[in-house]
Amino acid sequence: MRRNTIGRTSSFIRRSRRLGSALLLAMLASSAATAQIPDGKPTKEQLNQLLQKHDGYYGALAPQNLAKHHQKPGFNVTGTWFIDLSEGFSKFLFGPPYPEFYEAGKKALKEGKAAWAQGKTYRDSIGQCYPAGMPMIMTRVWPIAMVQLPTVLYMISGFSNSFRAIYLDGRSFSDPDIVVPTYNGESIGHWEAKTLVVKTKYFENHEHYIDIGIPISNKFEMTERMTMLNKGKTLQIEYIMTDPENWKGEWRSTKRWNRQDYSDIGEVECITANNAHLPGTDLGDASAESISPSTAK
Repeated sequence: MRRNTIGRTSSFIRRSRRLGSALLLAMLASSAATAQIPDGKPTKEQLNQLLQKHDGYYGALAPQNLAKHHQKPGFNVTGTWFIDLSEGFSKFLFGPPYPEFYEAGKKALKEGKAAWAQGKTYRDSIGQCYPAGMPMIMTRVWPIAMVQLPTVLYMISGFSNSFRAIYLDGRSFSDPDIVVPTYNGESIGHWEAKTLVVKTKYFENHEHYIDIGIPISNKFEMTERMTMLNKGKTLQIEYIMTDPENWKGEWRSTKRWNRQDYSDIGEVECITANNAHLPGTDLGDASAESISPSTAK
């Protein structure tokens, strides 16, 4: 779902409000701009903006925050994980079953299935190096590294090194008037006995889809209920997703990941030009079609 002009302007205003003088500082850092300033020294306010300091609370990794008393965790998820595909490759999808979609979702489901049946791509945003975003980044067929601390759970996907932080230190969600939407959203969790409950909102919805091109709006929100099974070897997550602009009620899906103690993740960069060599992307398909039998080797 492409954002309209009003949406883009609103996003620019939100970003400008949050970054404020940090944007100015970045501009001043250029050689041309700095040459016009006597000493080029930033103000304290500019530095605070650049550091993205919180208003009145410690960062997740601050020693003062880590030393505080926090909720007792129900489990420790630190490790490397891989989506359970034992029941079939299509288990990376979040449906069926699907909720009752409104017009945009119905259209995407129909067109996406038709394209897939013909071996074609549909809304190939990931192939254009747009982030997969939540929840799809969790089921990309790459390992995911997770590091759990009392204040935060970090997730780094082997697929384009997508980063996600789930804050566990009791903080509130950011002010909606200044928050910058992201593809993985802002996530805050708390423990209910041996279940980690995570609420996520503030998603960037431009070129952000679920399954085969199903769009989300800026009202998309998600709750995850994470539990540990099989003596710590299996992580189960129940997804409860809502988007009143695109479907009725809740979209529910449950996934499992298996611990992979002999795996690591490495650095991965998505470079659009390289996708011209990858089958299954728009660029790759176009490259293949451009090679005629007489020129192919």
